[in-house]
Amino acid sequence: MNPTRRLVLKAALGLPLVALLPGSLWGAFAFADSAGEGSDAQSGDLLALAIHSDGGPHRLEVEVAQTAAQRQRGLMEREHLPEQRGMLFRFEQEQPAGNAFWMYRTLIPLDIAFIDQDGRIVAINTMPPCESSAPGECPTYPAGAAYYAALEVNGGYFAARNIQVGDCVSVPGEAGFCQPAK
Repeated sequence: MNPTRRLVLKAALGLPLVALLPGSLWGAFAFADSAGEGSDAQSGDLLALAIHSDGGPHRLEVEVAQTAAQRQRGLMEREHLPEQRGMLFRFEQEQPAGNAFWMYRTLIPLDIAFIDQDGRIVAINTMPPCESSAPGECPTYPAGAAYYAALEVNGGYFAARNIQVGDCVSVPGEAGFCQPAK
């Protein structure tokens, strides 16, 4: 089977699942980057996001980690992340509040926002790099709330822009516009 036909078949089989996803915003997160599946996290496939807070929309271009391998690698071994960039980790189903991220082999400090099915930020953590070469010695950073996606950006990004729990993340052009919670 040629690659084009395989891609069309995968898309056709996956389309009925859209109706099962909660909320139109989550549908945009789940399907906005269909070309990213199976691609390397540094392949250059970027998704435009906007974080809506009291300070206005903050626009980012993010790499999308949607496969297990991409999520496991994340931003490991990166020496630099451009200021308006990040990585979005997408999950097929809701993740429990105790599921955590870690910083093993991650060289730069990161902030992480955990995002619910409606696109609302439910938790934010700051994660310094782990200097240990032993994975078991690296701390973990649980969300503390159930989530469907997580957004990693440079350390200090959220605080510098007063982005807080309750603010909304959207995919412009895919899911419309959202407002911060009042």
